[in-house]
Amino acid sequence: MSQDVIHTDQAPAPVGPYNQAIRADGSFIFVSGQIALDPTSGAPVGGKDVGQQTEQVMKNLGAV
Repeated sequence: MSQDVIHTDQAPAPVGPYNQAIRADGSFIFVSGQIALDPTSGAPVGGKDVGQQTEQVMKNLGAV
């Protein structure tokens, strides 16, 4: 099985010993846990507003 690491500066860097995503066999993408962080500053987004947090997470996933 072939594996490729996926990394972009358009999404927050991992905060642990893992990758943003891995592409396996060319057609499967396994994305690590994403949280509502601003990719530029690394600061949390949305405070206690789950809607704003979700929107940021979806932006981060789209970037990955």
